[in-house]
Order: sequence, then structure tokens, then C-alpha cells
Amino acid sequence: MTPILMLGAGRMGGAIVEGWARAGAFAGSDLMIVDPQPSDVALAAARAGARLNPPDSDLAAARTVILAVKPQKWLEAAGQYASWLSPDAVIISIAAGVGSQAIAKEFGGRTVARVMPTTAAAICQGTASLYADDPAALSRAHALFEPLGTVVDLTDEAQIHAATAVSGSAPAYLYAFIESLEAAGMAAGLSAADASRLARSTVTGAAALLAQTGEQPAELRRQVTSPNGTTEAAMNVLLGEHGLPPLMREAVAAALRRSRELGA
Repeated sequence: MTPILMLGAGRMGGAIVEGWARAGAFAGSDLMIVDPQPSDVALAAARAGARLNPPDSDLAAARTVILAVKPQKWLEAAGQYASWLSPDAVIISIAAGVGSQAIAKEFGGRTVARVMPTTAAAICQGTASLYADDPAALSRAHALFEPLGTVVDLTDEAQIHAATAVSGSAPAYLYAFIESLEAAGMAAGLSAADASRLARSTVTGAAALLAQTGEQPAELRRQVTSPNGTTEAAMNVLLGEHGLPPLMREAVAAALRRSRELGA
């Protein structure tokens, strides 16, 4: 499986490298990183033994290639590097919206697995949706992402669009919720510092409880919603006609449409 070649080590690619280092999943010497503007994470990996921006002729040693460039740049990356790769290299793509057949074609027919990860991979609490036609490629993707958190196998490549909308993009939804809760707290009279501490601590604590208990979110919500109490008053707004359910359906649908457009 190694050496592993990272084509791109920006926000998401860097989170993967950082998570591997935290988990002790791979030695620095197992990695090659190609990035014209190396991040602090890439530079740290280089200090740990990774080969940063090696000569193109060295890329033939890679057994696994992670395509971690921006979706708009993947064709350029394929054109620049595909001819240098070993014929048996497996391509693991995290490029949103780009289908495995298109990737395989541009990478000379090499085996492809698609992964939709989240940036919490950096602290080994990420979520990764996996799809591959080839069992060996799927196994390779598992080996790469299981050290970084939870993995979910998809049975149909078309489900990647939904996984992108529900998981890949979802950290931003939560951060936006926390931003809005902080702002609402300030509007209600709290200082910015207090609103921030209360909102962030409460949300992360609730998420930890959800993870630890394994309870359904609806059940945990019911447990803290007293009849005719303050929480119920808020829930009447959040779960109302113009509240979270229709907003989330609209948000997920918009992300799904954009994922499909990126692959068109």
C-alpha cells in the first residue's frame, strides 16, 4: 500500500496527513506529498521523513495515490502526473462530484476508489463515505481511513452525492449553527465571550453525549424538552413550518445539486 502519494495537501489533504501522524498509522517515510504551496502540516510531514515535491520520476514508486486537489483542478493533476505513476497504483479520490469512470480514464485505466471525508480526520474523529467497484480498492480505502474515524461503505456510486451533502459538507452546517447561536445569545444580552463559551461548550457536550450513549437524536431531544417549558417554546420555532426540517432539506438538496454539477 505504501508509499502513499498525496496529490494536494490543502485543508482536507492536510487533515488526512495530520490524522495519520496523530494515529501513528503511517511513518513519514511512507508518504510523498506534491503541493506547490506546502502547508505547515506538509512541512511537518517532511520533517518527519515524507518526501515533499519529489522529482516526477520518483512518483512511480507510489502504490497508492490520493487525489486531494480541488475538484476544479483534478484534470490538470491527472494530465500532469498520470504518466509518471506505476500501472498498479490505486487512485483514491476525495474530489467532490467527480465520477470514478472519469478518474480512471484520465489516470490510464487505474483502479479507483472514491472517498468523501471530513476535516475532523485531523483529530481521528472524521467520517468517510467510501465507494469502489473493485473490492481491493475498497479495502485499500478502508486501511487509509479507518485510523481517522468512522467509515461508511456506499453500495452505489450515485450515493456519493448524498453523502457529500449529508456528511462531507455538514461540518460547515454545524459551524454555521454555532455562529447563529452565539449571535442570538449576544442579541439576548450576553457578552460575546460568554455567548461563545456557552454555545460552543453546550454543542460539543451534546454531540459527545449523542456519541457516547448511542441514543437516537429525537429521544435525547425529548429528554430535555419539558412540556410547556423554555425548550419546548424554542422547539416550536426550530421544528415549525419554516424551521430546521425544511431548511435542512433545502440545504442538502442544494449541496447535492452542486455535487452533480461538479461531475458534469
